[in-house]
Amino acid sequence: MAKTPALVVIDMLNTYDHEDAELLIPSASRALPAVRNLLAQARERDVPVVYANDNFGKWRSHHGELLEVALASPHADLVEPIRPDESAYFVVKARHSIFYETPLAYLLNSLDVTGLVLCGQVTEQCVLYSALDAHIRHLPVT
Repeated sequence: MAKTPALVVIDMLNTYDHEDAELLIPSASRALPAVRNLLAQARERDVPVVYANDNFGKWRSHHGELLEVALASPHADLVEPIRPDESAYFVVKARHSIFYETPLAYLLNSLDVTGLVLCGQVTEQCVLYSALDAHIRHLPVT
């Protein structure tokens, strides 16, 4: 496979039924058009798309279940437009960084990824920490 960037969508598959969700919903709504645009461009160019998502402490869950629960929530309108397609990869994360104790570094290496485009919500935490962890791995971040 040729060297390529990857798009990583961080924590956008969400039920918004947690503490502080009412503060998060407006920013997720504002981010949604940009995330949709990035996904469309990545899919059009055959750029790998990875969803890195919190499992909300449900350690027996899998990506399909997380998506189903988010799509059944009152805020499914924030999830449906950016739902993963059949070519997407998925990494469950438990902490802020997409790299912290996940198989993401291995996946990116196997895809010959040379840089990342990060998008998502809670940019001052999960996106920032992920960008910093990518930097120490010598992966350019956009």
